[in-house]
Amino acid sequence: MSLSSPLPDLCTPPETDDRFAALDKLEALSEELRKHLTRRKSNTFALLAAKAFREGRIEAAGRAAMRAVDHDDTNVAALQLLARYLERMGYAHKALVTYERAYQLDPTDPDVILNLGVAAYELGEFETVVKMSVMYNTMCPNSPYGYINLVHALSSLDKHEEAINVLADAIRRIPGNAMLWCTLGVLLTDAGRTDESFVFFEEALRLSPTIGRIYHNMGYALHYAGRFQEGLDIFERALEVAVDPVEILEMDHSRGACLLGLGRIEEGFAVNEIRVNERFRNKVIHVVNAPYWKGEEATGKKILIMAEQGLGDEIMFANILPDVARAVGPDGKLFVAVDPRLVSLFQRSFPNAHIGPHDDRSLYDQNGRKDLRLASFATDENKPDYWALMATPHCWLRKRIEDFPHETFLTPDPVRVEDFRQRLEKGGPGLKVGICWRSMLLKSNRSRFYSPFDLWGPILQTPGVRFVNLQYGDCAEEIAHIEALHGVKIEVMEGLDLKNDIDGAAALSAAVDLVISAPTASATIAAGVGTETWFVTASRVWPQLGTDEFPWYRKTKVFYPDKSSGWAELLSQVAESLAAHRPA
Repeated sequence: MSLSSPLPDLCTPPETDDRFAALDKLEALSEELRKHLTRRKSNTFALLAAKAFREGRIEAAGRAAMRAVDHDDTNVAALQLLARYLERMGYAHKALVTYERAYQLDPTDPDVILNLGVAAYELGEFETVVKMSVMYNTMCPNSPYGYINLVHALSSLDKHEEAINVLADAIRRIPGNAMLWCTLGVLLTDAGRTDESFVFFEEALRLSPTIGRIYHNMGYALHYAGRFQEGLDIFERALEVAVDPVEILEMDHSRGACLLGLGRIEEGFAVNEIRVNERFRNKVIHVVNAPYWKGEEATGKKILIMAEQGLGDEIMFANILPDVARAVGPDGKLFVAVDPRLVSLFQRSFPNAHIGPHDDRSLYDQNGRKDLRLASFATDENKPDYWALMATPHCWLRKRIEDFPHETFLTPDPVRVEDFRQRLEKGGPGLKVGICWRSMLLKSNRSRFYSPFDLWGPILQTPGVRFVNLQYGDCAEEIAHIEALHGVKIEVMEGLDLKNDIDGAAALSAAVDLVISAPTASATIAAGVGTETWFVTASRVWPQLGTDEFPWYRKTKVFYPDKSSGWAELLSQVAESLAAHRPA
C-alpha cells in the first residue's frame, strides 16, 4: 500500500496564481465595501446639510457639509454643499477652489459646472461665468439656471442687448419659470426702463408667489422709481417668505432705505445699522481697536468716526459732525477718518476735531479678498474709547426731520473763494451757475440715474446766465460737443483738478451763485458749502427723507420726472425755474 502524498503546509507556494487572483478579488470587494460604507456615511451628512440649507440654518449646513467631506473627500455632492456654505460665509475664493475640486472629480456633472460659474461670478470672473453657463445650457437646455447666470454675466460685461436676447430665447423655451421673468424685470430696471419691468415681476410672482428673491428684486425696482411705500410693502412680503439669513439681512437693509425715503427717519436709521453686521454682503472690515459706539455717554471721551461709502456720502453724512463734537464736549476728542482728498477741507470746517485720512487696503489669503479700512492716526495716545461709521450717530441725533439744522457745515478756503470770484467777474455780468451732469462711473446700470447732457439745451440757453463747469474727470470732449450742439459757452477754470483738488472744487462751488447737478459728489460739495443747489434726479431718492429737498443741507431743490414725463420735459422745467430765478 503506497503512502499518501504529504499535505502542503500553509507556507507552501501555490502551484498557480489562482489563489492570488482570488485574494485580489477579495481585497477589491473589501475596498469597494469600505468605499460604499464611507460614501454612505458621507451622504448621510450631505443630506443633513441640504436639509439645513433649505431651512436657512447656514451654520448647521456648514458643519454637516464639513463632516460629509471629512468622511469622503471624493463625494462631489458633499464638496458642492461645502462650497455653497463657504460662499454664504463670504469665503468666495475658497468656495471656487472647492467647486474646482468637484469639477476635477466629475467634469460631466452639470450642477458642478453651474455652481463653478456662480463662484466665478462672485469673484468678478465674468468670462468664466459665460463659459460655464454655455456648457451647462448645452447639457441642460431646458433648465433656467444656466440662462440666468449667463444673462447676469453678459450684463456685467455691458453686453446688455445680447443678455436680453438670451433671456427672451430662454423664456420662449421655458415660459413657466418664474426666475426667468424676474431676471427680465431686473434687466429692464438696470436699463432705466423701470416702468416696463413691473409687468415681468408680477408675472414671476403669479408663477411663484413664495420666492423671496422675486419680491426683493421688485422692491429694488420700486425703490429706484421713488415708490417707497410700495417698495416697503414688497420688502416686508419678501421677509415673510425668505429663509436664507444672508438674504434676509439684505432685504431688511433695503427696507430701511424705503423707510428713510418715506420720512420714517428713526426707524430707517435703526434698520440701516444692519450694514455693520459681519454677515452683511460686501461689508468692509474696519480695523479699529475699540468698541462700537451705540449712543453711550460721550462727554470727555475719544470718539472715532469713520467715513463710509463714496465721496458724496462722506460729505452728506458729515452734517452730523458738529453734533458729535458737542456730544464729546471740550474735555473729549473727536477723530474723523475721511477720504484723503477731504482732509484739508474737513479740518478747516471742523477745527476742534482731529481729521485724518482713512487707509483702504485689500487682504488676500486662502479665503479670498477682504476689504479693510484703517485709521492709522487714531492709535496709541489717540486710541478711541468708541468708534462708529459716520451714518450711525444719526440713530440718536437725527430722529425727526426737525433735527436737521439746514446749516452750512463745510468751510472752503476763503482766499481761493475770492480768487475764483475775481476770475469769474472778469467774464462779465450774469448769474453764475455751476453745472455737473453725471458721475464718473457710467458703466453697466448707472447711466439710468443721469439725464443725457445733450438734452440740457433749454437750461444752457437761458438768457443772462453764465455756466461754470463743475464736472470732474475728463469731460473736455463732452463740453466741446455741447457747446457746438447748443451754441453756448461753458466756462472751465483752467488748472483746477475737480476730481482730486476737493478744496479747490469747494472754493469754486462757493464762488458761483447757484449749482445745478446730477446727484454726484459735486452736488454735495456745493450744498455742503452753503451754495443753493438744485439736484436733477431720475426719481425721488431716499436722502430726501420724505421731503421736497435734501434736508442735510442749507438750501436745496430737487427736480425729477413724474410718471408722465421724461428727461426732456423735466429739463425744460428746470430751465423755466432758472429763468425765474434770475435777479430782475
